Amino acid sequence: MTDLDLVALMTEKARSVQTVVERCPDWAAVVRYTVELTAAQGGPTVAPWGLPEEVRDMLARGASEKGLRLLDPPFRAHLEEIHTAITPADWGIAETGTVVLDSTAEDCRIATMLSETHVVVLPEARLRLSSFDVADAVKAWHREPPRYVAFISGASRTADIERVLTIGVHGPQHLHLLILQEGAS
Repeated sequence: MTDLDLVALMTEKARSVQTVVERCPDWAAVVRYTVELTAAQGGPTVAPWGLPEEVRDMLARGASEKGLRLLDPPFRAHLEEIHTAITPADWGIAETGTVVLDSTAEDCRIATMLSETHVVVLPEARLRLSSFDVADAVKAWHREPPRYVAFISGASRTADIERVLTIGVHGPQHLHLLILQEGAS
C-alpha cells in the first residue's frame, strides 16, 4: 500500500467516526487552521502540548492576532478554561481511523480530555496500516512504566445512559485530524 493509499484510507475511516480530516503542507498551515477553528467556534483559549518550540511560538503569535489566549502548562491550573488542545500524534492507524498518543504526561491527558476541541497533528511518516504495525512501539513505551497510551477514534462518545448516544461526555466534542504532508517543515 502506498503512502497516498494510507492517507486516503485514514481519511475515509476517520471521517466515518465524525473526525474532521485535513491535509496540511506545513506547520504554518497547521497553526492557521487551529487558530481559525478556535476563533470560529468562539473559543477563547488554545492549549498546546508536545509541539516543537518554533511551532509553539508561531501558534502564540497567531493566537494573539485573533485575540486568543495560549495556555501554558501546568494545565491543572486551567481545567475549566481549555477550549482547543493541539497535540502531535505518535502514530496513526489507517484501517480504523485511529490516532495513538503517548499520554503519560498529565498535561497531555488534561489537554486532550478536557478540551472541547482536540486538534491532533499526524505526520504522514507516522501513518501505519494496522494496530499490529504500531505494536512494537507501544511495547517499547511500556518498558518504562507507568505508561498511559491513548487510542483515539473520533470525538468522545458513549451510549451507556439509556443507550442514547452522547458526544463529549468523556472527552472532546470535536476531533480534527491534520495530516502533515511528507517533508513538511
